[in-house]
Amino acid sequence: MAQGDNGSSKSSSVTPYEEALDALSSLITKRTRVGDVNMEERFNVLYKYLKMLDLEEAISNMKIIHVAGTKGKGSTCTFTESILRNCGFRTGLFTSPHLIDIRERFRLDGVEISEEKFLVYFWWCYDRLKENTDDNVPMPTFFHFLALLAFKIFAAEQVDVSIMEVGLGGKYDATNVVPTPIVCGITSLGYDHMEILGNTLGEIAGEKAGIFKHRIPAFTVPQPDEAMHVLREKASQLNVPLQVVTPLDAKLLNGSRLALGGEHQYINAGLAIALCSTWLKMNGHLEDSYLKHIQHTLPEKFIKGLTTASLQGRAQIVPDQFINDEIPNELVFFLDGAHSPESMEACARWFSLAIKDQDQILFHQKLDNSNFSNQVVKMRNGETVQKKSTQILLFNCMSERNPQLLLPHLMKTCADHGVYFKKALFVPGLSVYHKVGSHALPATDSDVDLSWQLTLQRVWENLMQGNKVTWLEGKSNNSAPEELNMEMSASNCEHSAVFSSLPLVLKWLRDTVQQNQSTRFQVLVTGSIHLIGDMLKLVKK
Repeated sequence: MAQGDNGSSKSSSVTPYEEALDALSSLITKRTRVGDVNMEERFNVLYKYLKMLDLEEAISNMKIIHVAGTKGKGSTCTFTESILRNCGFRTGLFTSPHLIDIRERFRLDGVEISEEKFLVYFWWCYDRLKENTDDNVPMPTFFHFLALLAFKIFAAEQVDVSIMEVGLGGKYDATNVVPTPIVCGITSLGYDHMEILGNTLGEIAGEKAGIFKHRIPAFTVPQPDEAMHVLREKASQLNVPLQVVTPLDAKLLNGSRLALGGEHQYINAGLAIALCSTWLKMNGHLEDSYLKHIQHTLPEKFIKGLTTASLQGRAQIVPDQFINDEIPNELVFFLDGAHSPESMEACARWFSLAIKDQDQILFHQKLDNSNFSNQVVKMRNGETVQKKSTQILLFNCMSERNPQLLLPHLMKTCADHGVYFKKALFVPGLSVYHKVGSHALPATDSDVDLSWQLTLQRVWENLMQGNKVTWLEGKSNNSAPEELNMEMSASNCEHSAVFSSLPLVLKWLRDTVQQNQSTRFQVLVTGSIHLIGDMLKLVKK
């Protein structure tokens, strides 16, 4: 096996897992996402790979739930997997991207695949493809390989249901080699990846509807008219029974909360319920009469699935253990991988409500606890001062995104909820896009190119100038110290700063908390799923 052969020539400091990740990294193409690639041609080659891996029959026998969309794909798939697992089925879940480890993309029964199993299936696929590919049919690209690997894992592990999240678009996505899924879902549509999918909602909807298959039931959520028109048209052409699902009524959870935060998750949960109900019905596990009642009462197993699902990097709250061991709740990260205008608004709404929730919880802890150490600080002169909260934004986005669209949505929605950032921090990510694995992280480079972060800073400063009156009103509500020590930053302006690396940002935040013990710092980290992953790696170290 190549694993063994390669291992003998590699340095002994590289683990077998890192060796596999290096081989996987070799499949990442150096060109940009767009290039002059013929999408259809590249998609059709996938059928040759399936033949090489002897997966054609296995895929046609799989009981697949296929989900596309702009926003909420990962959350919908996560809810769907959790519901069906709680109903007693063996589940396989394929999602993207990963935050910390590539194995997060492949979940068996809700748990990421073990290193041992990953290595077995990885080399099985990699070796066969290496032996059978040539200049005419080269090795698959990174995402194509991962989708093929997912099909191999789920077939070999004999899961009852495979939940496949589309990576990009739909029609030419690697997951769309599925000939006959059991049911398809389209989550909320919006403007994203327009350089590939088109400039109008209609064009984007057309690409997403590419996962529809002849007569296979499909569900979507309320969409803008232009998008909905295209979805209905494509469904009609393929005789697809397309239904629009309303958001889940929170009362059906019997007093419990959805496991994933944010009001928008009720839309995703409603879609997940429809997908699961249809999958159960199509596989003979639910009666029609039972399905009719599901709008008014949810089965206990559905409730458990919705209230226990977990997805890193989406509306995730992580207290900083490094600081909070000494001073509880004084530095808390609110992480959300939002990166489109619509998801920025949802993220801002979630953050605004979450910090109020947290402040309320801490306030009640103060009332219940005679020490109330996390709410009141004793000054040197013996006086006590009630702690106040201040908000910091930590942001980065990929250069193909438009910060002129993202940042105003974030700022305005927060301001509408009475939330104003004391400082916005812009920083490049740690991840390198041609490597996977933590051993591939670059060393901190003092010569790092900060031109994009300086552009983001200019956008923010211009926005702040344009909203000066609103900001000044909000400033009186923001209780951070008037001056923060910004010596560590590469570029400091009135409302923002650029840092050269994430570890430096984390050090600055921790130092600032230590220097300002009368203030609780709540940090919203958003703009890029890569930034979220990098931050989680650092905070959880």
